[in-house]
Amino acid sequence: MAIFKSGNPTLQEKAFEGTIFQGISTGEEMTIQGTMKKFCVLFLLMLATTLLAWNQYYKGSNPMPLMITGVAGGFIIGLVMSFKKQWSPFLAPAFAILEGLFVGSVSAAYDYSFKESYPGLVMQAVGLTLIVTLVMYVLYYTRVIKVTNKFRSIITIATVSIMLFYLLKWVAFLVFGTTIGAFTNASTPLGIGFSVVVVCLAALNLLLDFDMIEKGAEMKAPRYMEWYSAFGLLFTLVWLYLEILRLLSKLKD
Repeated sequence: MAIFKSGNPTLQEKAFEGTIFQGISTGEEMTIQGTMKKFCVLFLLMLATTLLAWNQYYKGSNPMPLMITGVAGGFIIGLVMSFKKQWSPFLAPAFAILEGLFVGSVSAAYDYSFKESYPGLVMQAVGLTLIVTLVMYVLYYTRVIKVTNKFRSIITIATVSIMLFYLLKWVAFLVFGTTIGAFTNASTPLGIGFSVVVVCLAALNLLLDFDMIEKGAEMKAPRYMEWYSAFGLLFTLVWLYLEILRLLSKLKD
């Protein structure tokens, strides 16, 4: 089904293959309301571990173990879910918990680094993330921006390319201690421009996520896909928040 193509690596056409009941109502199918409830659960779990990691940082703990645990654990769980979507009711909460460790550690590090030059940096990033999400939802709901097959294809290619680039950067840093694409971290016109592009790309992925959730409900995917779809939406929101955080820090520098 061509409708199931998303720029978000967690919400693509293959994610729904073999899960559609072909319009047969069983009372156990995916709904938009159910997906949003699952998303709220995941968000609260992530928020709890985010606050935990934040407090640990300000108690003097080394943030790297929590960052690495969050990234590596989240990557592994996300990979498993892509093959075992029926395990999402158990794995999605675990992903949210691990993601919170990463988000909390990174946020605390930024907050500490900019506490004098840019107080309130983290809260501004959170606020902008919420505003962007609301704007993108309105654009999707009113169909100002229509999610067409061509639109999906372009966002998918761009997103996968960025994700592979980030993965290569992490591997190079953790394994070899080298930095690839240093310009992406610099507060230069090129570095700022890169962040602006990635923020826009993450925001556009929200449109595809909203579309996937709506189409999944329309096609009556099984209920466990609510957890999987909520996990995908959380993934995009975290990505958007982190990119906005990086962009704001560059603009201040």
